[in-house]
Amino acid sequence: MTIDLQALLPIADRAATMAGDLVRTMAPGVVTAKGDRDMVTEVDHAVEWAVREFLARETPEVGFLGEEGGGGGEGLVWVLDPVDGTANLVHGIPLCAVSLGLVDAGVPVLGVIDLPFLGVRYSAAAGAGARAGGTAIRARDTRDLAGAIVSIGDYAVGEHARELNRPRLALTGELAARVQRVRMVGSAAIDLAWVAEGRTDATVMLNNKPWDTAAGSVIAREAGAVVVDVDGSPHTMRSRATLAAAPGIADDFLRLVAEAHRTASS
Repeated sequence: MTIDLQALLPIADRAATMAGDLVRTMAPGVVTAKGDRDMVTEVDHAVEWAVREFLARETPEVGFLGEEGGGGGEGLVWVLDPVDGTANLVHGIPLCAVSLGLVDAGVPVLGVIDLPFLGVRYSAAAGAGARAGGTAIRARDTRDLAGAIVSIGDYAVGEHARELNRPRLALTGELAARVQRVRMVGSAAIDLAWVAEGRTDATVMLNNKPWDTAAGSVIAREAGAVVVDVDGSPHTMRSRATLAAAPGIADDFLRLVAEAHRTASS
């Protein structure tokens, strides 16, 4: 299939507008437990249903994978997190996002992230750069970890959380000793978008759920950030983890994360 990303980007943008409006105007409604300390709201379901229906009409030849309803397909697939940061939303914290990516054979090629309560829209298409509110953005020109603000993904919850959190806690300790500040935002999409925009210098998530990272990884990459797996290989939807960093600190950041991971595993 020939992919016209410039034709698909406005469609993704319209889907994000519709989704963002729903997140901003709907009450969370009934909160349902998905697991230990994990939840889904009526807003999550409403956004995913609306976006799925819209994209099925506009791009029937493209597959769809949503966090709440599943799906998928071979080749070209839309990947949606209807509310990235559901816990934040439920608690009235405005750090949540709609994240819509387009993935081609496992590689993100287009992404739109909408922050409904902050009034910011990020977007990118492969080879065309990244934008925030229509303005081109670039990752920061940071050269020293000691001057870097680094965000980390949420700690694990549910079964095996204690074991899964050993490398996360070790990494937190290493970062606290080496970087300027450590932040935990609670939304992978925002973490990646803020690296792209230069608000933060790096982010690390020791997991790789496709709906969390499909849009943000291409936005960060198109803004000049280095986006890789924990072993340094190029990031895809099959990666084990997600690291994004300003290019000037990427090598040192990757070494720090790898060292913390080895220490926690030994």
